[in-house]
Amino acid sequence: MSQIIIQATYDDDDVLMNAVKKVRAENFTIKEVYTPFPVHGLDVAMGLKKSRLAITSFIYGFIGLCFAVWMMNYMMIDDWPQDIGGKPSFSFAENSPSFIPIIFEMSVYFAAHLMVITFYMRSKLWPFKKAENPHPKTTDDQFVMEIYTEAEKQEALSSLIASTGSISIQSNSQ
Repeated sequence: MSQIIIQATYDDDDVLMNAVKKVRAENFTIKEVYTPFPVHGLDVAMGLKKSRLAITSFIYGFIGLCFAVWMMNYMMIDDWPQDIGGKPSFSFAENSPSFIPIIFEMSVYFAAHLMVITFYMRSKLWPFKKAENPHPKTTDDQFVMEIYTEAEKQEALSSLIASTGSISIQSNSQ
C-alpha cells in the first residue's frame, strides 16, 4: 500500500480552517499545515495535543532557582563570607532578602535559555538545517495543508479538497 501526499493550497485563513475541519471530519490524517502567520484555533482544529512547554519552563526556572541558591550560599556564606554594610554573613536565611534579585535573574536565565534549546530539539529546527517548506508562497500570502492518504482514497480526498475552496491541489507519492 503506497502513501500519497496531497498538498492543498488556500488563499484565506477562514477557508483553510473550514477545510481542516471538513478533512478531519472525514478521518483523513493532516500531516502539517504551513501558514504565513499564526492562525488561532488551527491547533485545535487539527486535533493537536496541548503543549507541555509551560511545565518544562517552570521546571527550568526551578532548576535556575536551586542553582542560584546553591551558588550564592557557597560564594557568600561558605567560601568567602564578607561583612557588607554591617550585615554579618552567618546564614543564607538571614541574608536572603538581598539575594532575591539574583535568584530571580538566574531563574529567568535558566528558563529562557533551556526553553530555546528545548524548542529547537522538539521542533527539529537546527542551525543550518535546510528548510522543508513545500511551497514558497506560504511565507507570503498562501496556506498549504499537507495530507497523507492511501492511493485508494486519493480520488475521494481530492474531490473533498476541491469542494472546500482550494486554489490548487498537488499530489506526490512517497
